[in-house]
Amino acid sequence: MLELKVLQAVRLKGRVASAELATTIGENAADVTETVASLRGSGLLIADKTVRLSAEGRQRLAELLGQERSSVDVPAILAEYEKFRRINAEFKELVTDWQIRDGEPNDHQDPRYDGEVLARLDDVHKKVLPIIGSIAGQLPRLGFYADKLNNAYEKIRRGDATWLARPLVDSYHTVWFELHEELIGAAGLTRGGEAAAGHAH
Repeated sequence: MLELKVLQAVRLKGRVASAELATTIGENAADVTETVASLRGSGLLIADKTVRLSAEGRQRLAELLGQERSSVDVPAILAEYEKFRRINAEFKELVTDWQIRDGEPNDHQDPRYDGEVLARLDDVHKKVLPIIGSIAGQLPRLGFYADKLNNAYEKIRRGDATWLARPLVDSYHTVWFELHEELIGAAGLTRGGEAAAGHAH
């Protein structure tokens, strides 16, 4: 399971510092370091300043994800993913309104406007957690996404709004994007197909 978690995290991040991997997947740092070294030794990871997947690593990850999906109830996953799609549309609109106002970049000088946009996150957050819980019943690995969203949500609620959409950290938007990727795969769909259907993040 740790092999799958590490490979998938590296795929989703693109490139990631090995020191950050343990935090982003919620595992013991020593165990993750050992796993990264092993995967590097077997040619599945390429590691210098950052860690990234090799072609063999991508193939191995596809095999592991296929094995993981082989025991799930795909129609049930699809039903939950359909709920996620609807909330995803709300979240995309929220982030757009946070970043753009009246066709211009939001300068965040209007606390009332920003507060109204951020208040909508409460509803999104409340709706997405049961979906993650339901899917994690079949794919326990995905349960950690609830913890990651909760972490970003609490930071936003405590007044640090950068955790809504800040890149390169596990902000709400970053974690949401990665969760969306996971759900697309779990449902047996593809990002290209979802984009064509208007459901891409």
